[in-house]
Amino acid sequence: MELRADGELIILDAGTGIRPLGLVLNEEFKNESLHATLLISHTHWDHIQGFPFFRPAYNSKNRIHILGYEGAKRTLSTVLSGQMASPYFPVALEQMQGSIVIEELKEMQFSIGPIKGSAIMANHPGVAVGYRLETSSGSIVYLPDHEPSACSEECNSDAASEIDNRLVEFARGADVLIIDSQYDDEEYAEHVGWGHGCVSVVVKIAIAAGVRRLYLFHHDPNHSAEQVSYILHQARRLAATLDSQIEIEAAREGEEFIL
Repeated sequence: MELRADGELIILDAGTGIRPLGLVLNEEFKNESLHATLLISHTHWDHIQGFPFFRPAYNSKNRIHILGYEGAKRTLSTVLSGQMASPYFPVALEQMQGSIVIEELKEMQFSIGPIKGSAIMANHPGVAVGYRLETSSGSIVYLPDHEPSACSEECNSDAASEIDNRLVEFARGADVLIIDSQYDDEEYAEHVGWGHGCVSVVVKIAIAAGVRRLYLFHHDPNHSAEQVSYILHQARRLAATLDSQIEIEAAREGEEFIL
């Protein structure tokens, strides 16, 4: 995920998609320096494994500012450098020629230039967060790995409800919500506690928060394009039954949305 706003270039997580993004950015910025901020939601491998292949990080004229929170029992810097240590990777993090600054956030409020950012803890194994970014054109909420407590009928305690209520308030009035909706309701029954969302609850959360556009995200790697389309159809049908005008899409490679 890439966001451009208010003179800032922000990349959300560093899975395998950051490799082709890096090639595109290299071509775009071949005659000038690239200043980018990389926001890490958590350090599970599918969210960081693309960074060693991010071509702009190997150019001395580029500056990459990496922001995130402490990994489970390890610092952010330790985790990112550890995956590039021998024998896992031939190039160490400190051998990247670009100016790379890794900053571990301590507060849930922060800024990226003029963009105001905030974070919320996600219900996902380990330490994981979601982000909200307030730009001059609109607001974006990115919560890639999260299991809403309401997905499980076993989570009906007041504490569980409070988790979902905090998420609704965090996403309140957002122009775009990009959120984990990996399973349909039938699949979710076999994956309770895995840290991923079910589509029906995600849609209800988005509607309760008054979100303008919802992107279903973190597609199951076993799903075909047809299955993703089916989940999208389920989401839109549910929204219609709730008399909501929310726009719902399934996140896809190469799509651009202008606020």
